[in-house]
This record gives sequence, structure tokens and C-alpha cells, in this order.
Amino acid sequence: MAKANENYEAVVVFNLKQGEEAVKTLVERFSALIQENATLESVDEWGKKTLAYEIDDETEGYYVLYTFNSVPSFPAELERRLKITDGILRFLVVARV
Repeated sequence: MAKANENYEAVVVFNLKQGEEAVKTLVERFSALIQENATLESVDEWGKKTLAYEIDDETEGYYVLYTFNSVPSFPAELERRLKITDGILRFLVVARV
């Protein structure tokens, strides 16, 4: 029996070092990845924010919240791709209840 889809949220903090165009490209790339593997409900761009503490000598990041519905195995693949992508400062993927 196949597992039912579940609701998830992913908050991603993009590095602004490469410029806003590079950030927009990454935002679109991850939107497309989620759309290919899940039902993308929304992409909420919170924009440029000052970080609570420095991460890799950066004091600002570009925050984006992705809300999606997928099979339980997809979030692990999303995390794997976020981990290996240059331009990502931090991310958190959680199941919504």
C-alpha cells in the first residue's frame, strides 16, 4: 500500500554574496524541483533579512518559505540537494501538522 502524501514546509536562507540574480535563479531552481516531485502550494519570499548571527562570514540572507505536499521520501532528497548546493546558508524542512 502506497503511503499518503503529507504536508511540508521548507525554509531556505540563500547567500547574497553572488548577487540577487543568482538568488532568484536558485529560488526558481528549487521551486521547479519541488514542482517535479510534489505539489507546490506556495513560495513565500520573505526577502533580505539580517541574520541573528554570522554564518560563513555573512550577516544577511535571503529567506524563502516553500509549502508543499509530497510523498514522505521526497523531503530527504530535497535536503540532500540543498546540502550540496552552493549559495545556501541554512535550511529547515519540517512536516506540517
